[in-house]
Amino acid sequence: MVDFFALGEQILVMAFLVTLGYAIGMFFNGFARKITARIHNRVGPPIYQGYIDVFKLFGKKTNISHGWIFDLAALFSIAGITLVFLFLPVAGFSMLSTDGDLFLILYLLAIPALGFALGAGASGNPNAAVGIMRALMTMLAYELPLVMVIVAMMVHYNTTSLAGIVAAQSNMHWAIFLPVFLIGAIVADMALQGMLMEKPFDIPIAPHEIATGPMVEFGGKHLGALMLYKMMGIVVETTLFVDLFLGGGVILSVAQYGWLAYVVNFLVWFGLITFVFFLALLINAVFPRFRIEQALKFYWKYDALVALLILIWIFVEVST
Repeated sequence: MVDFFALGEQILVMAFLVTLGYAIGMFFNGFARKITARIHNRVGPPIYQGYIDVFKLFGKKTNISHGWIFDLAALFSIAGITLVFLFLPVAGFSMLSTDGDLFLILYLLAIPALGFALGAGASGNPNAAVGIMRALMTMLAYELPLVMVIVAMMVHYNTTSLAGIVAAQSNMHWAIFLPVFLIGAIVADMALQGMLMEKPFDIPIAPHEIATGPMVEFGGKHLGALMLYKMMGIVVETTLFVDLFLGGGVILSVAQYGWLAYVVNFLVWFGLITFVFFLALLINAVFPRFRIEQALKFYWKYDALVALLILIWIFVEVST
């Protein structure tokens, strides 16, 4: 018999966490602009600027549409990135995580970007088409080393479950403390820089070249929805990194400490994703933008080679 009370409680918890994820994403948007401005010796906007921008855009009337695909693109992207978030263990709390979910997460991560690409392509703007081409090429480039590192972690921990990898790193046995995965974390961090579309891999948006590329035709509620997608993407991508290499931020056992463990683990998780994003912002602030061929060369010639060596290292370690 279905326990509707337990099911309703789980739905409420997931709704709360998703809302919290979007709120943190909006905070990160303002945080990024403020930190970048201070590095450039500017004052910058207030740290809550992300909230202002989203509410302002959703309050505007949208008069331009390029068809139903264009209209649904943002919704498609938001739904996709939200679904990815629900499969990620957050501070050790697993929402939809199950066996084999790492393969599913890698698959789902492509869905929001493809929805975005469909909407931008429907606009008919050549700058949008150039931006989408660059975005898909960049995604193809950084996914190769990222997938190899994740496969190495699945072999090492003998599980395809992200929650299982987080559980295996309990009691502060974080993967990043192992030499092989310290190198893997650096490889994955470079891939994360491309996922976040921060310099030197902000090639798809390149505002001084293609006028923000895929987003050039979006305005009003459409642009507000795409900003939400990008903001949640920051939380999702940094959380994936923390889950893989930093034990999901879990330092206290729920079985032993109860609700105190949830509170402490959440604060540690938030601190870690903020730190990971802060590192991405520092790189973004001091590096120039790569050309598309330079990005491909970096990921496939250097990042992928190191990832391959890590994969070989793990296979040799397991076989012996």
